[in-house]
Amino acid sequence: MQVSISPKKSPAKLLVNQVSFEIEPGKTTCVVGESGSGKSLTALSIMGLLSKQLQLNSGKILFNDHENGLQDLSLLDSSALQKIRGRKIAMIFQEPMTSLNPVLTVGYQIGESLTAHLGLKGDTLNSRVASLLEMVGIPAGRANSYPDELSGGQRQRVMIAMSIACEPQLLIADEPTTALDVTVQAQILKLLHELKTRMNMGMLFITHDFGVVADIADNVVVMFRGEIVESGAKEDVLNHPQHPYTQALLACVPDAEGKKPLKPIDYSWLGHAA
Repeated sequence: MQVSISPKKSPAKLLVNQVSFEIEPGKTTCVVGESGSGKSLTALSIMGLLSKQLQLNSGKILFNDHENGLQDLSLLDSSALQKIRGRKIAMIFQEPMTSLNPVLTVGYQIGESLTAHLGLKGDTLNSRVASLLEMVGIPAGRANSYPDELSGGQRQRVMIAMSIACEPQLLIADEPTTALDVTVQAQILKLLHELKTRMNMGMLFITHDFGVVADIADNVVVMFRGEIVESGAKEDVLNHPQHPYTQALLACVPDAEGKKPLKPIDYSWLGHAA
């Protein structure tokens, strides 16, 4: 897969190049790398949510739909993609406060995809929304709350409830725990793991945190400057990293006792200063 940007009066610039990996049902693939490495662009490409200046140049995005078989998402028009988003593939975005509509109740926002994709209305819809809220650890009565009436952790749980409402086959989580304290982060990660296992969902998890990778990943993809430099099973990548960039990233991770000196990322393998 390739993604480029075409600014006005400027030549096109390649942002994501030759990115290829698989996500299995019931498994979590973690994508790691610095900001700007192409992690979120890759996720947005899968969802068909690239902005107008960005362009998917080549490659296939193959999705094994349980109902319609193998599909290349890159060939679908916006109408066909709209039927898949939220129903078959769902995404949790980075910041729940900007992703949630501040003037609509969280219950209404959770219910939108249930109405659009499953046709639920009235008491059936309200019952399903209440069930989803309780599933993510929020009292059903908070369905009438607005986003600014909830804590950061609760808003993130609402985003999770929205994403799993139609029981998608694939869940994309774009750094869903970045703004949370470590206690709430642990709760969210545990919740996502339980939901993935219960629904046999594939999960693409984007993160900077190797602690999160060690906790939830089955497979790891390391990106640098829009390309995959290393990928494999979690144990192999974390314990026996092969690429200098992966080794440099892991060298930056502090130890639990705080005795390991923190090191900046070493780019000497590039042959010049980065």
